[in-house]
Amino acid sequence: MEKIKVEQHSVGGLLWISGWLFTIGFLKLAFWKGVLAIALWPYYIGVWASGLIAAGS
Repeated sequence: MEKIKVEQHSVGGLLWISGWLFTIGFLKLAFWKGVLAIALWPYYIGVWASGLIAAGS
């Protein structure tokens, strides 16, 4: 019988959420703008990161 090793990497998730909260607090967004920022922020980070990857190729 094979042993299964389960690893949890919650530090990355906590950093991600703290980045969201910092951004919302730093920009002093209203509640609904904060909700919208939480939904759209990962998209813009992805677009930015893909530009870096494309520039490096």
